[in-house]
Amino acid sequence: MKLKINLFIITFLVTLNLFSQNTYVFLGSYNRDITVESIQIYQLDTLNGKLTKITSVKNVINPSFLTVSPNGKYVYACTETKTPNAGSVSSFEFNPQNKTLTFLNKQTSGGENPVYVSVHKSGRWLVNANYTEGSVSVHPLLENGRIDSLAQNFQYSDGSVHKERQTRSHVHSAIFSPQNDYLFLPDLGADKIRCYRFDESLKQPLVETQMPFTKTDLQAGPRHFTFHPNQKFGYCIEEMAGAISVYEYENGTFKKIQRINTHPDKIKEGFESSDIHISPDGKFLYATNRGKENNIAIFSIDENGILKSIGYQSTLGKHPRIFALDESGKFVIASNVNSGNVVVFKRNTKTGMLKKVGKEVKMENVSCVQVKRI
Repeated sequence: MKLKINLFIITFLVTLNLFSQNTYVFLGSYNRDITVESIQIYQLDTLNGKLTKITSVKNVINPSFLTVSPNGKYVYACTETKTPNAGSVSSFEFNPQNKTLTFLNKQTSGGENPVYVSVHKSGRWLVNANYTEGSVSVHPLLENGRIDSLAQNFQYSDGSVHKERQTRSHVHSAIFSPQNDYLFLPDLGADKIRCYRFDESLKQPLVETQMPFTKTDLQAGPRHFTFHPNQKFGYCIEEMAGAISVYEYENGTFKKIQRINTHPDKIKEGFESSDIHISPDGKFLYATNRGKENNIAIFSIDENGILKSIGYQSTLGKHPRIFALDESGKFVIASNVNSGNVVVFKRNTKTGMLKKVGKEVKMENVSCVQVKRI
C-alpha cells in the first residue's frame, strides 16, 4: 500500500513538472529602438511562479500586442504601433525545443495604430483592430504561419460625445464569441460594441448583422471584452468611465444586466481602466486600472453573472496595460509599461486574492503579456 502511494505521489509530481515546463510567457513592448529585444519569451514554472528567459527578438518596432496561435506554433503581433502613416501585423514561428522565435513576414494592418490582434480557433484567420483610424482588418493565415494579404477591412468614422477623445471611432479590441461565430469590436471613440457574424468558410468572413452594434453608456469608452466560461455572460471594461458592464449573451446579442465601477467610489477621475479576464473556474473576474491606482480590481461572480467587488491588488508598477492568467488559473501576470516590470502573482483559488511570488522581470516599455501552455 505504501509503495502504491509513493508511486502515485511521484507520478503526480512528474505530471506537475511537465506542465510547469510547457507553459510560456510572451512579452511585447513599445520600443522604437530596433537594437533592443522588443519581444521576449519566458518559461513559467507553474509550481512556484518563477520566470526563466527562453528567447527574444530584435529589429521589430513597437510590437505592442501579441497573441499566440491555438496550436502554439506561431506568435502574431501588432507592429509599428503608434507610428505615423504606418501600422502592420507580423508573424513569428516559436520553437520551444530549439528556443527560437523566428520572424516570418508582415502585412499592412489596414489602418494606423493597430492595438489588438486575435486568431480564429481554426488557425486560418487573423483579425486586428486599428485604434487611430477606427477600423478592423481580416487576413487569411497560411499553413506555414505566414500572414496572407488583406482580405477585408471596415472603416468607421462615427464618434461620441467627449470633445477630445471621441471625435471619431477608436476600435480598441477584436474579440471572438465563445463559438467563434461572431466578432465583437469594443469602440472607445463611438461608445459602441460593434458586431459581425464570422463565417470562416467565406473568402471575406465578416458578415454584417441585423444588430451591427450594442450601444454603451455615453463617455464609457469600451476597451476590452471577455466572456464567462459558461458562455452565457460577457463583460466589457470601459476605459474612460472606469467601469465594467455585464451582459447576458445569446447568439451575437447582448442584454445589459449590471454596471459596476472598477475603482473605489472615492476615486472620481484618472481611472484608465484597461484589461479584463476571468478565472478558468468562472468564479472571479480581474480588471486593471492604470492612472492613479495602478492595480488589479478583483470581483466575485455569482451564478447569475453578477459582480461583487472584493478587493484590489497593486501591480507593483506603473501603468498596467495588459495582464494574463495562466491556463491552470494559478497565476496572474501583470505588465507595467511605465515602470518596465513584469510581476507574477499567485492566485488563491478559494478567495480570488493575489500574492506576489518569484522575482519580477525587467523589460523597458513592456506593454503586453500572454501565457500559453504548449
